Amino acid sequence: MYQSLNDVQKNKIFNSFFAVIILLAVFLGVESLKSLKEYSYVGRGVVSSNVINVTGKGEVVTIPDIGEFSFAVVEEGKTVGEAQDKSAKKINIIVDAIKKMGVEEKDIKTTSYNSYPKYEYSSLSACSMGYCPPSKQILTGYEVNQTISIKIRKTSDAGNILTKVGDLGASNISGLNFVVDDTDKVQAEARDKAVADAKAKAKILSKSLGVKLKRVVNYYESGNQPSPYYGISAMKSEGMGGDMATVPSVPTGENKIISNVTITFEVE
Repeated sequence: MYQSLNDVQKNKIFNSFFAVIILLAVFLGVESLKSLKEYSYVGRGVVSSNVINVTGKGEVVTIPDIGEFSFAVVEEGKTVGEAQDKSAKKINIIVDAIKKMGVEEKDIKTTSYNSYPKYEYSSLSACSMGYCPPSKQILTGYEVNQTISIKIRKTSDAGNILTKVGDLGASNISGLNFVVDDTDKVQAEARDKAVADAKAKAKILSKSLGVKLKRVVNYYESGNQPSPYYGISAMKSEGMGGDMATVPSVPTGENKIISNVTITFEVE
């Protein structure tokens, strides 16, 4: 059969075979380059075992510029509507008063509002021969409890506002906290100090160990922001059971913002 092939047919067969060889060579070359490229990334993304851990601490002491406290009004009525009406009137009087003292609408917020039925229990008959009949539950009215939180931006007014709220009949006033309004900014400042402290320690440690810092492979941060607490249980006012209101002294003090960081460096 092959003896009958002319020169043109032989050339076609040879060219086809040669083309297959070229394509195979190109395919193998591409696969080889791909394998080499993948090999070059082996180990990247895997944390090196040659690392050092250092900790850093940053502190920022700042004067609080915001005072926060809350108060509650509790009223009772024979119906829910009556109890709500009593509560609303007292709340409105208190809110109007503190607004006149400079507290803005946006800084007054209801944090809880609850209404409960009130019951009394009475026996249908007296106990006899050691046996007491079951008591009967009698609905006597309803109780409404509303809690308001207040933010005071002029901290020097905090004592007067607390006294005013008590004078106007607030049933309960919580403790007063002084905080920093823009905490994110102060925390970022403390964090920057902590990171700088950790980097300085890492340079000293690497020099002592005779190694070279390469890159950060891990980072962890923890912090706290303690706020002073001022109890006001001793405050006297007409609304809180006293004779006359005594304006409490409420110094703002200082807040210390602390950031602790742990940084892991790869070394060589």
